[in-house]
Amino acid sequence: MLKLIHRISIALAALTLALPLSAQQYETLDEIVAIVDENVILRSELESTIENVLNQFTARGDRIPPRQVLEEQVLERLIMNEVQVQRAEMTGIRISDQEIDNTLNNVARQNGMSLIQLRQALESEGMDFNEFRDDVRHQLLVSRLNQRIVESMDQVTETEIDILLASGALESDDYHLSQVALQVPQGATPNQIRSIQQRITDIRQRIDEGMEFSEAAANFSESPDALEGGEIGWRNLNTMPRQIADAIRDLQPGQVSPPLVTEGAAVLIRVNDRRPRGEIIVDEFRVRHLLVEPSELVSPEAAQRLIEDLHRRIAEGEDFQELARQYSDDERSANLGGLMDWFPEGSYGRTIQAVCDSLEPGELSQPFQTNEGWHLLKLEGKRESDMTEEALRAEAREMIVQQRADEEIERTLRQMRDEAYVEIVL
Repeated sequence: MLKLIHRISIALAALTLALPLSAQQYETLDEIVAIVDENVILRSELESTIENVLNQFTARGDRIPPRQVLEEQVLERLIMNEVQVQRAEMTGIRISDQEIDNTLNNVARQNGMSLIQLRQALESEGMDFNEFRDDVRHQLLVSRLNQRIVESMDQVTETEIDILLASGALESDDYHLSQVALQVPQGATPNQIRSIQQRITDIRQRIDEGMEFSEAAANFSESPDALEGGEIGWRNLNTMPRQIADAIRDLQPGQVSPPLVTEGAAVLIRVNDRRPRGEIIVDEFRVRHLLVEPSELVSPEAAQRLIEDLHRRIAEGEDFQELARQYSDDERSANLGGLMDWFPEGSYGRTIQAVCDSLEPGELSQPFQTNEGWHLLKLEGKRESDMTEEALRAEAREMIVQQRADEEIERTLRQMRDEAYVEIVL
């Protein structure tokens, strides 16, 4: 679950600079295009977002869908965003100024700018920086709301992981996928379902006749990823409903599934790429560790003098274990004579890993400093370890969480949309 939440944070931090319409255009375009509960969406917001989406299409080299289709897709995205922002605020989610500042700094770095330059670039295009800041706050609220939905799910059990591993599903290739998805309303009548089946079949026919899949997604898909050409990224078969997994299992890159009608959607899936799984071999280290932390009673200078004295005594033959028990401030290892038993590379950060990499078995490090204090390491052993089983269990857990999260977020958002008062006045 932590990885999923982390991905949500990474996706948010990856916001890129998309410059809005000029101030003059805002003045001529402002009118209400939709009412969402207690707030409204303005024509200027719609046009600005459409312009940003058009820039993305141009950058990808995709054909631009008809204006009406693009307008409907973008407006629905804005409505859903507004619904989520209001729901997040109603449930007590708050975003601090510090969180907004951190995200703005990430946006600036990703665009090769300082924060001051970012602000100047926005203001030169007629955008009020405070409005941009408020938009970032909204995106953080939506992210936090989705995170809360994920955290409310039941925990994955070890038995569920065992069942998934026993099924052999993780031995399959990974697939990079895109989709065209049409929503099937809850309680749809047979006639509605037949109509949706015919629509998805017609879309498949257009693709067979030469329409690019990304263009079909942008024109027809009702999924949130439509404007990204329907791309949903790398997935393992087990993260998908069985019907979809069986349909794409034998597809090669570039091939498209037949039309599929699942619970809640009618879909076409394109396999963009696939890759085999392999063994996961990592380096593991066994070390003795001694830490001296500065404190109210031990000044930084005294801590340095003590670690240097301990280094000299160990080099002259005194026992590392006994000195670690007596002097080390590392509560995890001091009682074990400083022993940090076998751990995979990178477990304790870059600085300690770099020292481990520089040592031969039996060798004592020079004193070195981190934020924690002053350290000594003695490398006792190094080995290669097959972590495939551990990695598979972690991946199995993540797959179960991902599948549940996708379903739960989609179900919850659909419920929020149904419960919201939405009036389109476009």
